[in-house]
Amino acid sequence: MELIQAIVGPDDGTPSIAQFCARALILFFYGLLCIRIAGRRTFSNLSPLDIIVAVVVGSNVSRAMTGKAPFVPALAATLLFVILHRVIAMATVRSNFLSKFVKGSAVTLLRGGEPDRQAMLRHHISDDDLLEGLRMEQLENPADAELATMERGGKISVIPKRKN
Repeated sequence: MELIQAIVGPDDGTPSIAQFCARALILFFYGLLCIRIAGRRTFSNLSPLDIIVAVVVGSNVSRAMTGKAPFVPALAATLLFVILHRVIAMATVRSNFLSKFVKGSAVTLLRGGEPDRQAMLRHHISDDDLLEGLRMEQLENPADAELATMERGGKISVIPKRKN
């Protein structure tokens, strides 16, 4: 513990330039380790759980870097948070209830070219938001879509109508 303290300096915000650089180097590799443990999905299609983990990891690493939090305890707490995220992510694969609680459910916004106004209102999706989702799938008109769904990650996915 004394060796780490000598390398990273005091936790009162007064480390030397070399100690700040040592912190940066350690935290760079620590951040990579946390991302590898958390998994790729943490920073791709973000669920609420993923966003919380990303914010907390960034905040803790920042505070450890600047000496606003004790270095080793901040790293330990961050690692615990990342491992907890991983355990919950693995548990959501096995439990539909937990999956719906953590990630939510997909919501149908449009079926057979007709928007579901109640679902759109309930999830704060405007006509312009729906049209944007359609345009992202190269469709101009809701009538050209068989199905539009707001996925659990917040993206609107669209299945075009089949052309006969």
